Amino acid sequence: MEQKKEIFADGIGQIHFAGGMIRFDFVTLQPNEDGAAPTPVVNERIIMPPQGFLGAFNSMQQLIDKLVDAGVLQKNEPAK
Repeated sequence: MEQKKEIFADGIGQIHFAGGMIRFDFVTLQPNEDGAAPTPVVNERIIMPPQGFLGAFNSMQQLIDKLVDAGVLQKNEPAK
């Protein structure tokens, strides 16, 4: 069986549109020696066409809906 590479990210630092493509900069949080809050450092970038971005967004929205239905996540109520 072929070994697949796994990539870990603490989150997305930026999403931007350049050169006709959507670019996601994934970050990991690196500790600071002085005990201050960790610093996000870009370690990977994913680039995809707008249609691929839309498909990924729809997939993520479907997963969010399932996680809300399962009680894993809670929807934020709009501020009044």
